[in-house]
Amino acid sequence: MMEKGNLSINSENIFPIIKKWLYSDTDIFLRELVSNGCDAINKLKKLKSMGEANVSDNEEYRVTVRLNEEEKTIQVIDNGLGMTADEIKEYITQIAFSGASDFIAKYQDKIENGSDIIGHFGLGFYSAFMVAEKVEIDSKSYIPDAPAAKWICDGGVEYEIGDSDKVDRGTVITLHIDDDSKEFLNGWKLKEILAKYCYFMPVEIYFEEEKKDNENKEDNTSEAEEKPVNDTAPLWLKKPSECTDEEYKAFYHKVFSDFNDPLFWIHLNMDYPFRLKGILYFPKLKHELESIEGQVKLYNNQVFIADNLKEVIPEFLLLLKGTIDCPDLPLNVSRSFLQNDGYVTKMSKYITKKVADKLNSLFKKDRAEYEKFWEDISPFIKYGAMREHEFYEKVKDILLFKTTDGKYETLSEYTDNNKEKAENKVFYVSDIQQQAQYIKMFKDQGMEAVVLDTKLDIPYVSFLEAYSGGTQFARIDSAVSDMLKSDEETSVDKDALEKLFKSVLGKDDLKISVEGLKDEGVSAVIELSEQSRRMQEMSAIYGMGNSTFPSDETLVLNGNSSIVKLLLDIKDSRKEEADMICRHIYDLAVMSHKPLSMEAMTEFIARSNKIMELLAEK
Repeated sequence: MMEKGNLSINSENIFPIIKKWLYSDTDIFLRELVSNGCDAINKLKKLKSMGEANVSDNEEYRVTVRLNEEEKTIQVIDNGLGMTADEIKEYITQIAFSGASDFIAKYQDKIENGSDIIGHFGLGFYSAFMVAEKVEIDSKSYIPDAPAAKWICDGGVEYEIGDSDKVDRGTVITLHIDDDSKEFLNGWKLKEILAKYCYFMPVEIYFEEEKKDNENKEDNTSEAEEKPVNDTAPLWLKKPSECTDEEYKAFYHKVFSDFNDPLFWIHLNMDYPFRLKGILYFPKLKHELESIEGQVKLYNNQVFIADNLKEVIPEFLLLLKGTIDCPDLPLNVSRSFLQNDGYVTKMSKYITKKVADKLNSLFKKDRAEYEKFWEDISPFIKYGAMREHEFYEKVKDILLFKTTDGKYETLSEYTDNNKEKAENKVFYVSDIQQQAQYIKMFKDQGMEAVVLDTKLDIPYVSFLEAYSGGTQFARIDSAVSDMLKSDEETSVDKDALEKLFKSVLGKDDLKISVEGLKDEGVSAVIELSEQSRRMQEMSAIYGMGNSTFPSDETLVLNGNSSIVKLLLDIKDSRKEEADMICRHIYDLAVMSHKPLSMEAMTEFIARSNKIMELLAEK
């Protein structure tokens, strides 16, 4: 027979665990205590609205953080609903008993929106012991005639509770900072923490610093901030129709300290099936993905939770900058991590949809503006398309490609414009300068290529081939023979040319093809198998080295070139000159394809000088 029992928790063991491991960042203690102060004020406001509390209509609510470096104390003071001695015993001495949850449960029929109350786990208060050797609570309840209470605990399992001399409503939490946490006895440090976690909290927060006067050490002076350190009405709380472009830009500059204006933004405003508000900005991005550093700040009821939480924000959207506030987030006890919940997935999909809708709207309403932004936003869109298939499906028709003549075309526009010559292919360049000769040869035939010249484009090309309905991509130097051949067959001796070049270059394994190209001014080009080159690129990306996949280059000699034809006439009678010309033709072809090695470039320059000397002599 199985015996049943109840799990028990040894408070002496759990307290050090809570103190050391509850939060990932020690500075969170200030967020938790200030949040509790905001909760106390919000509870009082709700009670007043229900007629349960007698409070003046002109009441000015505030939370004050007060530092006394000499006494090594930090106080968090609020004028909220306060606590009685019995409530302190109930809410504070019972670890993990949530006053917020108890309040919501008690008034659930009267509270319209209970999740405006921030704390739900009853553990935030104990974050104080991460930095304090002793904590005191002085509190006076809003309940008439209820005596003020004082609670003292030195971080052990024992505490003292009794009467307090506090006369005004609210709570004062006094932290006696321990020697290991002296860094927090610094005004700039505390203001920095308040700016990080509490900048948008819904109650005004003030900072005060108690200091001794240098001339009269008996005289205590207080340096108080004249204005709150936070903004209680962040822009995301307003309706999009009420916000001006100037306000959006000013908010961006203030929050992200970016002097550049954002390109555009998306104002999120949703009430069902979950509440979510926020603003996502598209900053001016660089082309290389690894150099992009986005920042999406996540809030819960205006309380900062964390930057770039991938559970809520789709990974590719983390390249953006923005603020998202969702009161319905299923937070765990430390608020810094999310519990698994269906809402999280719905939020992520909603945000993705809103971003895609904004891009489609911009493309359709003002394509010229969209094209102007493309170079800056394309890394984000390309990365998003590869990471999120649903996002790709929504934006696939507005993916742009910049052509070698500077125009922007969608995939369907490019294939339609080049249907006769390219069929279902997209030709692209990865280096405009290096591949200039190929570009010219294409232009001469009325063809344009698209520019795909970033590291991100290497996997992007393969992705598009897999999902774009059969369209094939080919770099411009992989299609010379097929695309640029003359209609008439060349009459030169192909075997003799192939034998000559292999002999002069000393490359018996060199692949050589003799074709009649339309441009007679081009003596030779290098043609590289598209598949072979992609394997080499992927090998390099994953650090395998180019040697893993051998090169599949072909030297394409132009049988219609006068200089190539001349070689066959002088290869015996003027062998030295013929040899130089062969090597020069080969190097010129390589240079149009990729940089020469140091040794090859040295030889090329010396040979160029020799050729000029020969020309001068004649």
